[in-house]
Amino acid sequence: MDRVHSVSGELPTSEKSRVRRGAKRASYRREEIYPLIDELKLGHVGFSENGEAIIIPLTVWRLGCFLYFHVANKSRLQKLIEAGGQVCISFARYDEWVLSKSAFHHSANYRSAVLFCRGERVCGQEEFDAVFKAIINDIEPDRWEQVRAPNLQERKGTALIRLTIEEGAFKSRTGGPSENKEDLTLPVWSGIKPAL
Repeated sequence: MDRVHSVSGELPTSEKSRVRRGAKRASYRREEIYPLIDELKLGHVGFSENGEAIIIPLTVWRLGCFLYFHVANKSRLQKLIEAGGQVCISFARYDEWVLSKSAFHHSANYRSAVLFCRGERVCGQEEFDAVFKAIINDIEPDRWEQVRAPNLQERKGTALIRLTIEEGAFKSRTGGPSENKEDLTLPVWSGIKPAL
């Protein structure tokens, strides 16, 4: 694949993607967003169809600065992308529950990203194979070399989509509970509990 893009620096932002609530927890740095995508590989892809909001969970993976997913050929999502439509993809993971002495101050330590993207269908067989090889070998090293490559019918039935991230944001929380001074003497445990 001959596409080389920087995997560092900040994503562009606008009023649509800038975090307003809890802005101190926000980042626009690719170095924080990309590891979350690489770890999860599950994105919730949102788009609008006939004025209705639709969200579909899909396997989404990253190569360089591009995101990829695949759908059935001639699907509504493929048609939207090929017509120049924008999608919004969210990634989120709860790492820990944060238990406070107050019900109001319970929280979670988390990492999340919301990305606005446009894309195109990957049509060349060389890139098609390279992109699928990357995700399959990421799941299990060298697996692509052991399995049968997609046949002609499978290639015709699959639309592989390459997305460019136009803008987005990362948001996270770490640390222990926030406690009101008057609650500190309450006889109840507070602290961090791993999320399952």
